Amino acid sequence: MSENRQQFIRNFSIIAHIDHGKSTLADRFLLHTNTIEERTFRDQVLDAMDLEQERGITIKSHPVRMHFQADDDREYIFNLIDTPGHVDFSYEVSRSLAACEGAILLVDAAQGVQAQTLANANLAIRQGLTIIPVINKIDLPAANLDMCYEQIEELLAIPREEVLLASAKTGAGVKELLNAVAERVPPPASTDEGVQALVFDSVYDVFRGVVTYLRVVNGTIKPGQRVRLFNADLASEVKEVGFFSPEMKPADELQPGEVGYLITTIKDPTEIQVGDTVTSDLKPCQAALPGFQVVRPMVFSGIYPIDTADYEALKFNISKLQLNDSAFFAQPESSVALGAGFRCGFLGLLHMEIVQERLSREYNMDLLLTYPSVIYHVYLRDGTMKEVDNPLYMPDPSHIARVEEPMIKAQIISPTTHMGAIMNLIMEKRGLCLKTENVDHLHVMITARLPLHEIVLDFYDKLKTVTRGYGSMDYEPDGYEPSETVKLEILVNGEPVDAFASIVHTDRAVQRARMICERLKDAIPPQMFKIAVQGAVGGRIIAREDVRQLRKNVLAKCYGGDITRKRKLLDKQREGKKRMKEIGNVNIPQEAFVAVLRASDE
Repeated sequence: MSENRQQFIRNFSIIAHIDHGKSTLADRFLLHTNTIEERTFRDQVLDAMDLEQERGITIKSHPVRMHFQADDDREYIFNLIDTPGHVDFSYEVSRSLAACEGAILLVDAAQGVQAQTLANANLAIRQGLTIIPVINKIDLPAANLDMCYEQIEELLAIPREEVLLASAKTGAGVKELLNAVAERVPPPASTDEGVQALVFDSVYDVFRGVVTYLRVVNGTIKPGQRVRLFNADLASEVKEVGFFSPEMKPADELQPGEVGYLITTIKDPTEIQVGDTVTSDLKPCQAALPGFQVVRPMVFSGIYPIDTADYEALKFNISKLQLNDSAFFAQPESSVALGAGFRCGFLGLLHMEIVQERLSREYNMDLLLTYPSVIYHVYLRDGTMKEVDNPLYMPDPSHIARVEEPMIKAQIISPTTHMGAIMNLIMEKRGLCLKTENVDHLHVMITARLPLHEIVLDFYDKLKTVTRGYGSMDYEPDGYEPSETVKLEILVNGEPVDAFASIVHTDRAVQRARMICERLKDAIPPQMFKIAVQGAVGGRIIAREDVRQLRKNVLAKCYGGDITRKRKLLDKQREGKKRMKEIGNVNIPQEAFVAVLRASDE
């Protein structure tokens, strides 16, 4: 590409809190630049999954190229890299932002600056991007522009003169916004470093293998060329390059500053990692582009098919899902109670929900998820440290010196009226409130430190409840801290059931044990003899319920008569039950596992 043409490329993304109108604004851009025709248009055109459209969230980033005739009569090439909005996908957001020079920061006119708005803005500032602040949804009756201006100045330190007003729904202010992108966002810079391109996403195509989404920083990539993935140290041949408009369109080459896709001979998606650098195989660059890191799961859970015959189908579908979700980790495991399944790692609870939904919908799988867990650091008495994400691998308590659990630092933005309820919730979840700051005269930002384990269960739902839907939260990992943590086992007829094992805080062990025992008592059908369902910590029983026994009325044939005759029949029955209990096994039906595990996720 000539130096002159490169001056007219603008690479930018839209960052915002969930449901602040990001996808709607992207739609408006596509219509305004005639990238898609009115007759083929549908809402949330860049959100391809039905799950994305239903929930109103972006799960996968979607790039698109647009041609825009600015007010200065020059034609610009706009590369919009749409980003996910949720905290679980912050690494994907950071890689998408690294492929840009500018970012449109959307603020809802009715809700103001939210926790993820702040987190994504800080991410963009750290990457050195030009930020264009926009107050969206100005057509709403509840729009409060003064509040938004005040919050943007207070929290983001951006003067109100730079803020633009728009309504993605009605199209107001969209042309001015596109002109601001052309005017404020700098063109991409390039050097003669050699071929360097940043991988910011990848998807799997059944017919063509892995389709890599990339931003070319230096050099040119064209079909027939041999390229190498710098961090993976893997070479392959380029089959096709092109760009998105918004569907894939092949091109002769991708030049510096351009955003597009690359199809090589690589068929295994696990070999391509988000953040890797594509370079020439013959003349590789000296250093990779900065910012690459291997994504580590934060939350773990077992995924099992409800029908054990579906294991092979689940294995195949999980491998297919991993093709389009590089952050999803899975390895085979087997449970005595549930059979063969997978131990899966997720970025967070929303990511776990999304994976479960996609497996259920896209692949028609009927699944069971075990109690979610996080990675604990278990220090043994011999001085070694063991990482434990599965309760089954928790060492014997007599060998443990101490256990450390992962902590997070959370930023919660809420109306000031709910501050007391939020503080109570933080304390209830074993958290510590670090500081409070006034965002404006109506809103407060609370910074708190909490255990990650408490967050992955129901913290976000409870936060929404106590703030009547107005609270928002963003969090980041904040090291490890010693914790009084124990392994809770559930025994049925004296035998531990591995599917119900969990790692819990000492203060919560009795409460959780009672809850599971009560649910199991109702879920297990009556047996021929009385069954004890017990919760145990380190061999000590802390909760117990009994499953009702079936009883045959052995006195039915006695019409009156001596009481000793009845006693003899009852004693005989009791002896029989005792012998049966000694040799009998209790088969817990699959429905009981489903009932208990699904209920415990609520």
